[in-house]
Amino acid sequence: MSAAASIVKRRLRFVEHDGIPEAMDDERATSGGPAKPPEKPTREDRLAAKLRENLRRRKTQARALSANAQDDFPDSE
Repeated sequence: MSAAASIVKRRLRFVEHDGIPEAMDDERATSGGPAKPPEKPTREDRLAAKLRENLRRRKTQARALSANAQDDFPDSE
Protein backbone atom coordinates (compact mmCIF):
# COMPACT_ATOMS: atom_id res chain seq x y z
CA MET A 1 0.00 0.00 0.00
CA SER A 2 1.38 3.41 -0.92
CA ALA A 3 1.82 6.26 1.54
CA ALA A 4 -0.93 8.28 -0.15
CA ALA A 5 -3.40 5.41 0.19
CA SER A 6 -2.74 5.06 3.93
CA ILE A 7 -3.27 8.82 4.43
CA VAL A 8 -6.57 8.64 2.56
CA LYS A 9 -7.68 5.64 4.62
CA ARG A 10 -6.85 7.43 7.89
CA ARG A 11 -8.80 10.50 6.83
CA LEU A 12 -11.78 8.39 5.79
CA ARG A 13 -11.76 6.67 9.17
CA PHE A 14 -11.66 10.08 10.88
CA VAL A 15 -14.63 11.34 8.88
CA GLU A 16 -16.49 8.08 9.49
CA HIS A 17 -16.36 8.70 13.24
CA ASP A 18 -17.62 12.31 12.88
CA GLY A 19 -14.25 13.86 13.62
CA ILE A 20 -13.79 15.30 17.09
CA PRO A 21 -17.10 16.84 18.23
CA GLU A 22 -15.59 17.99 21.56
CA ALA A 23 -13.34 20.38 19.66
CA MET A 24 -16.29 22.37 18.32
CA ASP A 25 -16.72 25.67 20.15
CA ASP A 26 -19.97 26.94 18.69
CA GLU A 27 -23.38 26.50 20.31
CA ARG A 28 -24.47 23.73 17.95
CA ALA A 29 -22.04 21.31 19.59
CA THR A 30 -23.51 21.84 23.05
CA SER A 31 -27.19 22.51 22.36
CA GLY A 32 -27.73 20.23 19.40
CA GLY A 33 -29.62 22.94 17.51
CA PRO A 34 -28.60 25.59 15.03
CA ALA A 35 -26.53 28.49 16.34
CA LYS A 36 -28.36 31.77 16.88
CA PRO A 37 -27.32 34.67 14.68
CA PRO A 38 -25.65 37.55 16.54
CA GLU A 39 -28.10 40.13 17.83
CA LYS A 40 -28.51 43.25 15.74
CA PRO A 41 -27.83 46.54 17.47
CA THR A 42 -30.97 48.51 18.22
CA ARG A 43 -31.83 51.67 16.37
CA GLU A 44 -30.82 53.69 19.42
CA ASP A 45 -27.39 51.99 19.55
CA ARG A 46 -26.82 52.61 15.83
CA LEU A 47 -27.78 56.28 16.16
CA ALA A 48 -25.54 56.74 19.20
CA ALA A 49 -22.60 55.22 17.31
CA LYS A 50 -23.23 57.49 14.31
CA LEU A 51 -23.41 60.55 16.58
CA ARG A 52 -20.09 59.65 18.24
CA GLU A 53 -18.48 59.15 14.83
CA ASN A 54 -19.85 62.47 13.60
CA LEU A 55 -18.62 64.29 16.71
CA ARG A 56 -15.10 62.87 16.30
CA ARG A 57 -15.05 63.89 12.65
CA ARG A 58 -16.23 67.43 13.41
CA LYS A 59 -13.68 67.83 16.22
CA THR A 60 -10.91 66.74 13.85
CA GLN A 61 -12.10 69.25 11.26
CA ALA A 62 -12.28 72.03 13.88
CA ARG A 63 -8.73 71.29 15.08
CA ALA A 64 -7.45 71.37 11.50
CA LEU A 65 -9.20 74.68 10.81
CA SER A 66 -7.89 76.13 14.08
CA ALA A 67 -4.33 75.08 13.24
CA ASN A 68 -4.62 76.65 9.79
CA ALA A 69 -6.02 79.87 11.24
CA GLN A 70 -3.12 80.15 13.70
CA ASP A 71 -0.63 79.64 10.85
CA ASP A 72 -2.28 82.39 8.82
CA PHE A 73 -2.20 84.97 11.65
CA PRO A 74 1.03 84.64 13.62
CA ASP A 75 1.50 86.76 16.75
CA SER A 76 3.11 90.14 16.02
CA GLU A 77 5.36 90.69 18.99
